[in-house]
Amino acid sequence: MDNTTHIYETMFVVNTTVDESVTKATVEKFTSLIASNGETLKVTDMGKRRLAYPIDDMTEGYYTVVCFSSEPDFPRELERLYNIDENVMRSIVLRLEAAPAPDPVVETKEEETVSEEPAAEEAVAETTEETAPEQAEESAEEPKAEEPVEETAEEPKAETAE
Repeated sequence: MDNTTHIYETMFVVNTTVDESVTKATVEKFTSLIASNGETLKVTDMGKRRLAYPIDDMTEGYYTVVCFSSEPDFPRELERLYNIDENVMRSIVLRLEAAPAPDPVVETKEEETVSEEPAAEEAVAETTEETAPEQAEESAEEPKAEEPVEETAEEPKAETAE
C-alpha cells in the first residue's frame, strides 16, 4: 500500500442542547483526532448556527470545519467515529483537489491600517473618477432613449383603463 496523502475537508455539526462544555469537548476530541492522524491545515469554528431543517427536533448546532491531509484510509475511520458519537448530529468528509486558500490576515496594528486606508481611498477615488465621465455620458443618453419607450408604454395603459 502506498503512503500517499490526500487533502480532505470535513464538517461536523455538534448537538448544542447538551452542556456547552460537552459541545466544546466533542469538537476538541475530533480536531485532536484529526491532528494525530494527519496534518491539520485549517480549523474553522463557525460556532452555534441555525440548522436548515430540524434534526431530531433540534434547530441549532455547533458547526466546525477542518481541512487536513492524511492517508486515504483515515477519512473512512473518521466517518465511522462520527456515526458512533451521539453528540455529532451531521458530518461530511470530502476529498479536495488542491489545498485551501489561506484566510486573509487582518492587520491589528493601527499604524498599518491607517497607512493602508489612504491607499484604498485613492484607489476608490481613481475608479470613480474614471467611471464618472462615462456614467455621466450614459445617464445623459439614457433619459432620451427611455422617454419614447415610457410614452408609448403609458398610452396603451390609458386606453385600457378608459
